[in-house]
This record gives sequence, structure tokens and C-alpha cells, in this order.
Amino acid sequence: MVVEVLAGVAAAVLVSWLALVVSLVMVRPKGPLLAEAVRILPDLLRLLRRLAGDSSLPRGVRIRLVLLMVYLAVPIDLIPDFIPVLGYADDAIIAAAVLRAVVRRAGIGAVRRHWPGTDDGFAALCRLTGLSAGSPSGDS
Repeated sequence: MVVEVLAGVAAAVLVSWLALVVSLVMVRPKGPLLAEAVRILPDLLRLLRRLAGDSSLPRGVRIRLVLLMVYLAVPIDLIPDFIPVLGYADDAIIAAAVLRAVVRRAGIGAVRRHWPGTDDGFAALCRLTGLSAGSPSGDS
């Protein structure tokens, strides 16, 4: 009985992990966007910290940002680093997915105010989030 329960739990964990990996593959930036996500990662980390500290943003946005920073800081990844391609890219993919939601909620104006990098980096960030710098839905 105990062996069957443990086998069931192990199977459920494995299926859940596979579902998360498939989801991660589906939301990953396509083509050169993944390379851009990795390139702007240092500026992105500074942006996350600045946005999380902005009390004018909605609480839900700041909570997402804090949870993302915790995930990035924890050494255990969703996909281990020894897995080719996705192993090192999972942080960038997850950051881009969370940032899409944050930008859509907080607005591109708030992100622009806090962006520490270059204009080219900001343009790459806009491509990652699916919004243009002049998007009317992105003003806060």
C-alpha cells in the first residue's frame, strides 16, 4: 500500500514537472528574442528591483516581481542547467513571461522610468513583452 502511494506521488510529480517544462517551451521567446533576453539580463535584474520598490505600482505587480527575484536567486531551477539549451535559458524565459504580465498591468511608462539600460536594451525589452514603446495600452 505504501509503495503504491509513493509510486503515485512520484508519477504525479513527474507529470507536473513535464507539464511545467512544456509550458516553459511554449511561452519562450522565439528566435533571436531569447538571445536578446539573455543579453539584457543584467539590466533586467536592476529593473525588477526598481519596479518592486515602486510603491505607486499595484501590489500584485510588486508581489510578482518579488517572487520572480526569489526564483532567480534560488539555486534550484525548474530545468537543471545540465540540460542543453533550456537549462540555462529557463531563467530568461520565466523572467520574460513574468515581465510580459507586469508590463501589461503596470504600463510601459513605469517600466521606461525605471529602465537602467540603453535605448537598444529597452527596445529589446519591448519586443520581449510584446508591447511597443508607443503603445497606448502601455501608458500608466
